[in-house]
Amino acid sequence: MTSQPSSSPHSLAALTERHQAMIAQQRDAFTLRTHRALSWLQRAEAAGEDDDVAFICLWVAFNAAYAQDVGGGMGGASERQAFRNFMGDVCRLDEGRALAALVWQVFPGPIRVLLDNPYVFQPFWDALNNPRGDGSIPDYWRESFDEARQRVHRALARQDTEQVLYEVFRRLYTLRNQLMHGGATWNSSVNRAQVRDGRALLAQVLPAMLGVMMDHPQQFEGKPFYPVVK
Repeated sequence: MTSQPSSSPHSLAALTERHQAMIAQQRDAFTLRTHRALSWLQRAEAAGEDDDVAFICLWVAFNAAYAQDVGGGMGGASERQAFRNFMGDVCRLDEGRALAALVWQVFPGPIRVLLDNPYVFQPFWDALNNPRGDGSIPDYWRESFDEARQRVHRALARQDTEQVLYEVFRRLYTLRNQLMHGGATWNSSVNRAQVRDGRALLAQVLPAMLGVMMDHPQQFEGKPFYPVVK
């Protein structure tokens, strides 16, 4: 299990303390989304060796923090653009370069492995599920995969943290779909590496993102899609 040291400014304890200080001053949409994210982050830390459950909880925590109702609803191109904008905002506002340190110092190896793995690349599955008339798998996914790899390698060469994280989360989203839509067996030996590495990445990247968001709450004050209704 990978988690932040208790002395880290991005540990669950430190983030919870900051959140308590914020709600002591004011409760709003941002503190609600943060509260939900921290609750799922706590559950992920309690998952022990269960990488599947931990990954799912971490993804729910990420969604709780990032998803904001700024008009247009959920889904489609508007959601993809909102996600891209969010990734750009957290990287731009990361004055302490915590996210950059994770990408370039802590996880460069697992990130490269993940980005070179076709089984977390959605076009591969799209091709597999739509075979040609003779049953063979179309080759179009390979061209898309090679283009994505070149794009990632260029981003790695210029240490573009935003682009690398964006590509990482696109792969993790495919992994999330596999788990959430019943496309994987619990504790399966088939997909252990990507689930294990995905958990480790999210367990440190997500708290760092929450830290940036708490530093700049005015930039992330959109309403949650599912507010509390009494």
